[in-house]
Amino acid sequence: MAVSDSRNFNIDVSDAIEEAYERCGIEVRAGYSLRTARRSLNLMLAEWANRGVNLFTVEQVTTTLTEGTANYTLGTDTIDILEMVIRRSSVDTVMTRIGRGEYLNIPNKTDKGKPSQFYVDRQVNPVVYLWQTPENSTDQILYYRLVRIDDADSYTNDFDMPFRFFPCLVAGLAYYLSMKVAPERVQLLKSVYDEEFARAASEDRDRASLRLVPRILS
Repeated sequence: MAVSDSRNFNIDVSDAIEEAYERCGIEVRAGYSLRTARRSLNLMLAEWANRGVNLFTVEQVTTTLTEGTANYTLGTDTIDILEMVIRRSSVDTVMTRIGRGEYLNIPNKTDKGKPSQFYVDRQVNPVVYLWQTPENSTDQILYYRLVRIDDADSYTNDFDMPFRFFPCLVAGLAYYLSMKVAPERVQLLKSVYDEEFARAASEDRDRASLRLVPRILS
């Protein structure tokens, strides 16, 4: 059997929209059909951020601290911080995340020292607050941040995601569009979407070795 020896299959925004409309039993047309589909696509990608962590949207960041500065902007594309360590003299120490109330109740936020705790203010422009306030300008914080998936700005844009999410992407867009153009298919397409997302998300999880330690009874 002849094989293609090709492993670079990809889809762009227009491909996803066309496939989604076909699943709705609708022929895609230029103009409003494309605009409303692209809007639904971007809303769905925003909804994915609320479904939990996808490894392809996690990136590591290193920031050098400034003495006396306790707060640092994270970028508008930051959804959340997953974990953080502070590095001093090539040694990393895990930092503890605290909530808004805990940070508010710290009596002296300007005390200088080696930061051990952090609070993430998840606003439009997210900011991380450290405590204690850095005592030097050589320490670094290293953290994993969850970032937004790129918007579908152009119909020729490719999707910045692993190929295993393509079926989920198309199934989700078909479901979103069905609520507008094919209400009789909503339940069916929602079921397909949920199944595809569950499969993709399960393959996107972080894998770690399982280590079993025997318990010795005396």
